[in-house]
Amino acid sequence: MPRRPTRYRRLLKPRPLTFSSFSRSAAQVASSYLAKRRMQDSKLHRESPLNSADNRILRDTLGKRSEPSESSDEEEFDGNVQADFAFFDPKSNDFHGVKTMLQAYLDNKQWDLNGFIDLILGQTTVGTVVKIEGDEDEGVFSIVTALNLGRYKDHKCIMEIKEFLLKACQEKDVVDDLRLILGEQAQNVGLLVSQRVVNLPPQLLPPLYDALFDEVSWATEDEPTEELRKSFCFKFYIIFSKIYKHKNADQKMKLSNDIDEAIIYTKPEDEIFHRLSQWSFSFPLHTQQPTHELRNYRFMGLVMAVEAEKISTFRQELKSLINES
Repeated sequence: MPRRPTRYRRLLKPRPLTFSSFSRSAAQVASSYLAKRRMQDSKLHRESPLNSADNRILRDTLGKRSEPSESSDEEEFDGNVQADFAFFDPKSNDFHGVKTMLQAYLDNKQWDLNGFIDLILGQTTVGTVVKIEGDEDEGVFSIVTALNLGRYKDHKCIMEIKEFLLKACQEKDVVDDLRLILGEQAQNVGLLVSQRVVNLPPQLLPPLYDALFDEVSWATEDEPTEELRKSFCFKFYIIFSKIYKHKNADQKMKLSNDIDEAIIYTKPEDEIFHRLSQWSFSFPLHTQQPTHELRNYRFMGLVMAVEAEKISTFRQELKSLINES
């Protein structure tokens, strides 16, 4: 039965969703660079003030925009856009919106992205898309889901993701654990996919992740077959995200500037996942070109393995982080 949309009203401000002034600057620089480069290649010609978490342009309108009043010279447009967000089950009409956000999911690799999106949208009992209320057939502002790596092991896209991660891992103390979790233990592993526009209001993050993990729990009881119920009994989650890593982060020497951060997380929740992870590794990416503001940082992929029993802690810490921000 289709989920009744959950509604959230928030003001969107045209700035990246990060939690320090330097992080906001870094995210804005990165998204601006790729925006200019990819504008000419886009086949979608709708306006948007937003950029995706993967630095892709989402060219869908926000519906009705705020405009300066013509009745008063003192009132000016303040850059805010009011939007009513709603959570929905994934559906086939979301294909192009989800594809826009996942274009650089595996860096610059050519792979079966269409097949990956089909898996995400075909799993309607676990997974959420965020849209503007009343505009649910248009732009997608976030996608969150968890796919069982064992259940989908024979799909080309999943085999390519595994191949990509194994090739990327150059850390000898991690590669055996990675190979195990992608192989023998895959039936108990969920690939957590979370992509969104950069300036999605942070207040949406706790209910968005609550919805995901609640649905995983419900699926272990409500799915029609025992096989499906077991497929959501995750013991681990694999999370693949992106970070900016300082060039001196792996050295014992102090960073050259006291305000520099060793790691800038493109999504604030990844810092929590990273801290709770059993193991992790990072590797260079190629889709991001260096800029002056980021000259001391490298754009990196970050892979984390988080035990399912740590998810309750994650949910609590995420709420605290958002409340304090």
